[in-house]
Amino acid sequence: MTTPEFDADVTAAIEQVRADVARLHGELTRYGLVVWTGGNVSGRVPGADLFVIKPSGVSYDDLAPENMILCDLDGNVIQGTPGSERNPSSDTAAHAYVYRHMPEVGGVVHTHSTFAVAWAARGEEIPCVITGMADEFGGPIPIGPFAIIGDDSIGRGIVETLTGHRSRAVLMQNHGPFTIGVNAKDAVKAAVMVEDAARSVHYAREAGPLIPIPQERIDALYARYQNVYGQGGDARR
Repeated sequence: MTTPEFDADVTAAIEQVRADVARLHGELTRYGLVVWTGGNVSGRVPGADLFVIKPSGVSYDDLAPENMILCDLDGNVIQGTPGSERNPSSDTAAHAYVYRHMPEVGGVVHTHSTFAVAWAARGEEIPCVITGMADEFGGPIPIGPFAIIGDDSIGRGIVETLTGHRSRAVLMQNHGPFTIGVNAKDAVKAAVMVEDAARSVHYAREAGPLIPIPQERIDALYARYQNVYGQGGDARR
């Protein structure tokens, strides 16, 4: 099989994204967001219509840059590249759809984190009742439609729900959270934060009525976090 040729810059970018995506899967296990081989991280390759995603059904302990899978934006595996002998994640079509329709997105993550899945099982958005949610998501975390795994139905639901929405997370009904970011690391951060919010708001509601945050306060918190917090540049991510 002929190995495809890329220019030096794209080749370097592919190798960097392979390394980043392989490493970031460790964050999903570190924060308890997945069990067994479920969940996935992908990253767009800068300067090319390509993305990298994990192989299907492979133990997290066995993930490495060389077995990450390179795909085009239609979700087709780029044959002749490292990892191309394996099947990509069953969510590959969903990730590809997001990349095709949201050019600002550089990373997509899916987990089965417990509390976020519980909200998804009820088909209920997570209301914005803690300042951390206002900072990170700019409002509630919305519910997306029920969709079947295997084609781009989930991707369509993600795009339809998040287009024009501040949130970088969507809870796909009866399924679980998908998050987006400017890169794979940013999307992983969103996945960690959505589970933290889901857990906190769940416990709060069990204890008593939730206290809403006024919209103008949510707006101010979001603006401060996005534009002032941290050390400048991409520090908040």
